[in-house]
Amino acid sequence: MENVKKRLKLKPVLGKNVFIAQDATIIGDVELGDESSIWFHVTIRADVNFIKIGKFSNIQDNSVIHVTLNKYPTIIGDYVTIGHSATLHGCTIKNNCLIGIGAIIMDNSIINENSIVAAGTLIPPNKTFPPNVLIKGYPGKVVKELSEEEIKSITDYALRYKKYKDIYLANF
Repeated sequence: MENVKKRLKLKPVLGKNVFIAQDATIIGDVELGDESSIWFHVTIRADVNFIKIGKFSNIQDNSVIHVTLNKYPTIIGDYVTIGHSATLHGCTIKNNCLIGIGAIIMDNSIINENSIVAAGTLIPPNKTFPPNVLIKGYPGKVVKELSEEEIKSITDYALRYKKYKDIYLANF
C-alpha cells in the first residue's frame, strides 16, 4: 500500500500544448505527451500503477483509463484516438490506433500499431493483435487487414482532434 500512497501524491506530467477539460479527473502517476487532449468527464486513475499517453493522442468524453496493481500499467502511444465512453484497463495501445466508442480493452492486452478497434468491441485479458487490422466483436477478433487509406485516416482523426484542442486552448 506504500506504493499506492506514493502514486497518489504524484502530479500528472504534462507535455506542451495539452488540453484537459475542466471536469476531467486525472489522478496519480500520469504522463501526457505533447499536443494531447483529455475531454469532458474523462477519468484517468493511475493510483496503483502508471499511465502514459503519447503525443497527439486524444481521450474523448466519458472514457475511463485505469491500471492493475503491481502488474499492468496502461500505455497509449502517439496519434491514438480513444472514442467516447471507452474503457481501457491495464493494456497497451501502440501508435496510430483508433479505439471506437464504447470499446473495452482489458488487462495485459495489446493493440498493435495502425489498428482500429470497432465501437462496442470487448478485448478480453491477455490478447495480442497484429498491426494494421480492424478488430471487431464481443469478444474482439480480427476481421480484416486495413488498407493504406484506412491507416492514414487514423492519423487524420488524431490530427482533427489536435485542431479541436487548439480551438479550446485559444478560447476557453
